[in-house]
Amino acid sequence: MIIFPAIDLYEKKAVRLLKGDYAAMTVYSDDPPAVARDFEAAGATHIHMVDLEGARDGSTPNLDVVAHVANQTGLFVEIGGGIRTMDTVAAYLDAGVDRVILGTAAVTDPGFLRAAVAAYGEKISVGADVKDGRIAIRGWLETAAVTLDDFLRDMQEIGVRHVICTDISKDGAMRGTNRALYRELSEKHDLLITASGGVSSMDDIRALRALDLYGAIIGKAYYTGAIDLKKAIEAAL
Repeated sequence: MIIFPAIDLYEKKAVRLLKGDYAAMTVYSDDPPAVARDFEAAGATHIHMVDLEGARDGSTPNLDVVAHVANQTGLFVEIGGGIRTMDTVAAYLDAGVDRVILGTAAVTDPGFLRAAVAAYGEKISVGADVKDGRIAIRGWLETAAVTLDDFLRDMQEIGVRHVICTDISKDGAMRGTNRALYRELSEKHDLLITASGGVSSMDDIRALRALDLYGAIIGKAYYTGAIDLKKAIEAAL
């Protein structure tokens, strides 16, 4: 299982939200590339990045920060947040990003998703952000009508391979991840699933590893010291 330490970007800073609430934001670093280098020094091979301003507004105000990480480290970089056009997909990939994550657009614009998958294959991932069993969009500010299971079935039909599933109720709360959800998804769907939201202990890492998931994202638990990244990477192997 791949460990993806996370950097959420807002005004070029590394921040974390609590349950997707922009009013509940903590700034952890003014230098996200330095944080990425720390990840790499701890043994990380991959990094998960989210442009929170992009997720809210559909813009790319932190593209230069993402490009710096992609080009100044050896990390595999995936980025999500506000990627709603082919031009934005191309801009990130041209900047050196390895994989882009479609969230809102994967729900609201399936034609765009199909075109992106046709053009870029496994360089396209989809974020399935779950709130009360349904998919949340636009920076988690709205909830779509589609259920998680129906959405994932649609993703398989379109040809998506990588899905990042976030239980918003767990995100940033440091109360453990939704192991039952990921067990169910891994049994029901033929997708490479990355767990996100509430991964806050080594027990979480070991439990997710036992489910044979593709990956797990560590956010707040790294910044607070609740999880030692080096140990987490070793436990996930």
